[in-house]
Amino acid sequence: MALIHCPECGKEVSDSALKCPSCGQQIRKPKRTLFGKVVKWIFIIFNIFMIYCLFAGAGGSGEVIDAATTEAERAGATIGAGIGVMLLGGIWVIGDIIIGMIVFLTRPKA
Repeated sequence: MALIHCPECGKEVSDSALKCPSCGQQIRKPKRTLFGKVVKWIFIIFNIFMIYCLFAGAGGSGEVIDAATTEAERAGATIGAGIGVMLLGGIWVIGDIIIGMIVFLTRPKA
């Protein structure tokens, strides 16, 4: 454990310290753990995947609605597409809350 000088007050501080004990100047930034990094990337990939699902589902439902021959089929396809979008949105919100809380709990601490 080496000693370094604080850039703010000039006093000697341990190189493993995050802040200077004298003046409170931040010496080095806390880093996220490996598990925290993995969870953060899972959160990002989950959101990208949900955006893809939203656009893919909207495109697919548009084709089904256009292919419907009668008004009843068209109404059913429209209602089904609406239910699908609501279900997808619900999964997205619940997933973001759960994964987001884990990301929050694994953040670097000072």
